[in-house]
Amino acid sequence: MPDLHSPIELLRPPRIEFGGGTLSVIRPWVEERGFRRILVVADAFNAGRVDLLGLPGAVTVFGEVKPEPDLPNLEKVLAVAEAMNPDLVIGFGGGSAMDLAKLVAVLPGSGQTLHEVVGPEKVAGRRAALIQVPTTAGTGSEGGTRALVTDPATQNKLAVQSRHMLADLAVVDPDLTMTVPPAVTAATGVDAMAHCTEAFTSRRAHPIIDVYALEGIRLVGRFLPRAVADGGDREARAGLALASMYGGFCLGPVNTTAGHAVAYPLGTRHHIPHGLACALIFPHTLAFNAPSVTDKTGLVMQALGLPASADPGAVLEGAHRFCEGLGVEMRLSRLGVPEDDLGAMATEAHAIRRLLDNNPRDLGRDGILAMYKAAF
Repeated sequence: MPDLHSPIELLRPPRIEFGGGTLSVIRPWVEERGFRRILVVADAFNAGRVDLLGLPGAVTVFGEVKPEPDLPNLEKVLAVAEAMNPDLVIGFGGGSAMDLAKLVAVLPGSGQTLHEVVGPEKVAGRRAALIQVPTTAGTGSEGGTRALVTDPATQNKLAVQSRHMLADLAVVDPDLTMTVPPAVTAATGVDAMAHCTEAFTSRRAHPIIDVYALEGIRLVGRFLPRAVADGGDREARAGLALASMYGGFCLGPVNTTAGHAVAYPLGTRHHIPHGLACALIFPHTLAFNAPSVTDKTGLVMQALGLPASADPGAVLEGAHRFCEGLGVEMRLSRLGVPEDDLGAMATEAHAIRRLLDNNPRDLGRDGILAMYKAAF
């Protein structure tokens, strides 16, 4: 694993506003720069509350972002952007809205297609300014440079990473998450924790990122049960928003590992929300990796309020109990996944080398299939 001598690049939005009431900074920021053609990219719910952003002048709203955006969804919002030529794009919603906003800020008028920019640093440049405003505490996409879109033809996620997709302004107002229902709060919170845990235990783990990762896990362990029990708990909502942002900081320089690779087919093939998929898989990959990262696994368990252990059985039981205690459905069979598809899912997950190659312990197709069967 990397040590203090290992080179690493940290990219952050040049301005991050965090805390209750920070939405008020958006209007003066926009007015100072004279933006006139504003496109807000949002899901249907957040499209109905765009007025909260306090934007000046006429605003175009694309309010059709899907929970797991695919190519047709991207093409639809790109067509809107091509027609209006925005000088400012705002992602307003969860990770799906913010990921599409990143692509809308760089692709229209560039001459590049999505497939041409898949991978690291292939985007030619920025076409519009970008503000990111998260309304869930899960992906941390507001602080990162990566966007994911599902290709229906292959049922695989296409990952684009570019410094040109970094927000000019990220506004993290935890009060926006107060309306998130308990089940979504739980699933997205575990997603944030999974980002931190996978980066913390990755082969590419770095001491700089470890600080964000471990603190993010601690924040989830402390505040997620509270937010699930009482959605109006402002301190808990703020703690989760911070954990989510820290998880986003982990993604660019280190990224996720087996947990996300094994979770992806649940979303692409069976349309299980990403946070729920990550939560269901999390105990299985944490336990599998425990023998290779014993000290760090113990710290993860402690951060979640569980007894420190690197014993795979104890880790699996403890992490499973943590997720189940949040009300997360932990059985694939109860989420509509057919048992006869587990083999194809394992094959698909095993092909996601950009993540599995970072895993601290080699995980073969048979091992992935075993996890699916154990979770079924």
